[in-house]
Amino acid sequence: MLDAALKTQLQAYLERVTLPFDIVATLDDTPAAAEMRELLAEIAEMSDKITLRTDGSDARKPSFLLRRAGSEQSLPGSLRFAAIPLGHEFTSLVLALLWTGGHPPKVEQATVDAVKALDADLDFEVYMSLTCHNCPDVVQALSLMAVLNPRIKTTVIDGGLFQREVEGREIMAVPAVWLNGQPFASGRMTLEEIVAKLDTGAESEKQAREAKKLAAEAPYDVLIIGGGPAGAAAAVYAARKGIRTGVAAERFGGQVNDTLGIENYISVSATDGPKFAAALEGHVKDYEVDIHNLQRAEALIPAGQPGGLVGVRLANGATLQGKTVILTTGARWRHVGVPGEAEYRNKGVAYCPHCDGPLFKGKPVAVIGGGNSGVEAAIDLAGIVKHVTLLEFAAELRADAVLVNKLRSLPNVTVITQALTTEFTGTNGKLDGLNYTDRASGEAKRIEIDGCFVQIGLVPNTEWLRGTVELSKHGEIIVDAKGATSMPGVFAAGDVTTVPFKQIVIAAGDGAKAALGAFDYLMRS
Repeated sequence: MLDAALKTQLQAYLERVTLPFDIVATLDDTPAAAEMRELLAEIAEMSDKITLRTDGSDARKPSFLLRRAGSEQSLPGSLRFAAIPLGHEFTSLVLALLWTGGHPPKVEQATVDAVKALDADLDFEVYMSLTCHNCPDVVQALSLMAVLNPRIKTTVIDGGLFQREVEGREIMAVPAVWLNGQPFASGRMTLEEIVAKLDTGAESEKQAREAKKLAAEAPYDVLIIGGGPAGAAAAVYAARKGIRTGVAAERFGGQVNDTLGIENYISVSATDGPKFAAALEGHVKDYEVDIHNLQRAEALIPAGQPGGLVGVRLANGATLQGKTVILTTGARWRHVGVPGEAEYRNKGVAYCPHCDGPLFKGKPVAVIGGGNSGVEAAIDLAGIVKHVTLLEFAAELRADAVLVNKLRSLPNVTVITQALTTEFTGTNGKLDGLNYTDRASGEAKRIEIDGCFVQIGLVPNTEWLRGTVELSKHGEIIVDAKGATSMPGVFAAGDVTTVPFKQIVIAAGDGAKAALGAFDYLMRS
């Protein structure tokens, strides 16, 4: 089941298990159950502290429960996988085994205490897909909660394996979390965010304390807003100059967290978004940089006088100040902006084919966008779904020729050019089709689909900057050769700027350039 490399890796991890526990499997005679049995047997053979039992009686088959030895109840908590957690979830499996076996999590003690303090019976069900790179964070957070708190139960469910259940609950995007039988949350969430959503009173007090603490921070020489590749590079370059550096980021790693494969960052042959984002944060932490995560900027406050301090007001009410500020807030997926898009978002309208594609196995779907992202999405989906219809606004696809040739070779793909999407439609709360106009003939047309993946580019995160720094007609921050904006002391870098070609390597280089520009500004001011 596991190749030699994974076995060696897992063997090394399982040496850290200190407490004996059982894996209790509930199996049937399906091929998936056979795969699960093989995987669990291999795991049990690697540690004398792990015992495999196959006398489980869970309603979901196949599935397995992690249970401390000598207990008929899983102590602490209850953690079950209705899945064969490989692919992107292999790390989630490894961590679940380690935590159940007594290995301490790498989580701040305050967060651990907050989880243990939750005083309610919480039964989580988290639906994921093995190709979803956003799912592991949520799976791991809820798994740890079940291990830490005996009143919390977590079941991790592979939507592709339990497709009838997914359809019954009308789940059309992952990760999707249900709590005590009701929808709780969807999309990527951190452990801290989940705890905050559960305990709003405690979170309000925490936010107030944090805002007060942030407001008391001394001004930075360089204050960076955003923690993606540009922000991380800016932080490293600024810190290496020996100046006081701070980063405030809504989500460290930024959009990189939502990227699947990365194979074009020079010197790194291949990695994925979450790993790359973690590496960015780890590199920044090698230096004396203050990182303020989960902080959203709301306003840029110009210096009151030349050479004065620039302020950035955060959503929690605190204001951070810097002698210079570098804006690296990145971009987000562009929406089509037609009727029905918001209504059917996560109910058929999706933006991540790698995450949500398996939920549409055997069904007809569409992809909007004929650039590299759209064509790659259509190629990937063609191996899962019944049929893919790709719609492109222009007269020709804009993707690389090698991708277009591959796309046109697939028997279950239809390409429609000069298509202007006009409306998403649905029945009983779920997408059932889209309407479009043939731009060549002016004729109104329609396709019946169960899912649509929007891949039409990015929108810069600059709404909060309007009226301060100069923006282009597309909302991008206008910068000069050193990354300087129209506001003295304020620089910008990465996808949020007018610099062309939105690539990770370009954003990182721009971040370094902006930091050097800010340092030069400090020396000359």
